[in-house]
Amino acid sequence: MPVEKHVVALSGGKDSTCLALMLTEREPRDYLFLCTPTGNEPEAMFAHWRKLGDLLGSPVRPVMHPGGLKGVITEQQMIPNFRARFCTRILKIEPYRAFLALNTPITSYVGLRADEEGRAGGAYGDIPGVTMRFPLREWGMTEADVWSYLDTRSVTIPRRTDCKWCFHQRIGEWYLFWSDDIDGWLEGEAIEAERNATFRSPGRDTWPVSMKGLRDAFEGGRIPKSVEREINPIRQSGACRVCTL
Repeated sequence: MPVEKHVVALSGGKDSTCLALMLTEREPRDYLFLCTPTGNEPEAMFAHWRKLGDLLGSPVRPVMHPGGLKGVITEQQMIPNFRARFCTRILKIEPYRAFLALNTPITSYVGLRADEEGRAGGAYGDIPGVTMRFPLREWGMTEADVWSYLDTRSVTIPRRTDCKWCFHQRIGEWYLFWSDDIDGWLEGEAIEAERNATFRSPGRDTWPVSMKGLRDAFEGGRIPKSVEREINPIRQSGACRVCTL
């Protein structure tokens, strides 16, 4: 009879990070720690996964679509947007589903808290041989509890845990992306020019829609009022990222 496996889904955000560390303390067993990178995350995110692997005593294993975000844009012949969020499905949901299906029987641990009952835990419980668990909910952990635990472990979470080109990000995040990673920015500009489309949605705000237009505005000295808030975020719940595992 196959031995049951135990896998922890690590998006890299505060909740999944807290979950992984607490599981090793409260329910020690041989875990598989997985992440589903798109290949477009900031370097700080990859550094965080590497550090977590050291803390957990086991490396965080990437489960990826072979082409990453750039490859998927080429395959789909379009840039993802709020109406066509194929990036989440192809880059995160489908690779994780495939991994689970090939490794049954398996229990998948997901970092959903007790104070977010409305959130679902991914479309994986329908796979034969897969058991879903949400220990933070089982333990009654709230967002404040998560931050408190991470503070006791001296663990910090990167400012950005999602794609650099994410259409869902705020204007202040676009500004910090431009100022932190001009090479990644110019690569995004090139994709917009090639596809004759933009990552940002028209009409969202008064800022230019294209990355080229945004760069011109930023280089001209226009600074979003929200930049300070992005640098020093308040620890409170907000809109969750569309690609959270």
